[in-house]
Amino acid sequence: MTMQYNYGRQRGSGTFFGVVLALALGAVALGIFVHHARSGVAGKLATMITGRPLTIVSAPDVVEKVQQLNRMETVAYSLDTVVEGSESSTVPPDAPASDKLLMIVHGQTTAGVDMSKLQPDSVEITEGAQGRSIRLTLPPSQVFVTTIDEQKSRVYARDTGLFVKADPNLETQVRQKAQSQLQQAALSDGILDVAMKNARATVTAMLEGLGFEHVEIR
Repeated sequence: MTMQYNYGRQRGSGTFFGVVLALALGAVALGIFVHHARSGVAGKLATMITGRPLTIVSAPDVVEKVQQLNRMETVAYSLDTVVEGSESSTVPPDAPASDKLLMIVHGQTTAGVDMSKLQPDSVEITEGAQGRSIRLTLPPSQVFVTTIDEQKSRVYARDTGLFVKADPNLETQVRQKAQSQLQQAALSDGILDVAMKNARATVTAMLEGLGFEHVEIR
């Protein structure tokens, strides 16, 4: 009776399972390394492996990074408006005279959030089974500036009465009036809400890039 032993097949099977076991152990070791590598050379190496920053970002770090954004302009509102101004007098008595001006004004209102006003107690970071979470309260949105575009603004009509000289300051006064009207129009159309919405989107993207899995911006 002849007995046959397949030594080659058994050695091959053992080698295969050995490779699988080695790969599994390597994957576990890599996972542990990446999970604990948060700073120094290990942190940089883990970042290269995963393609994302793994350094633990603290609340003071978040405050510093957000404050560096300073006066972040997030929306610009442009508008054309027609503004009228006038100066009147009675020279001589009972003889009315006036200086009237009609101007077409193009202007722009810029709004955003002054991130330098972010307070340390406005940041709350928590650790959980599903990753790191952050809750951040931004400073209120505000109008930064309303400007008149002199290139696109012009005097449409001016009527100076017989008994009055043209007021050299009337055009300046009309521009100031237009500036106020433009800003009020932007506020009425919700520029502050849009500014805050855009600021939240920008800060959310930044915090997600810092490794936070859950971001809540208020």
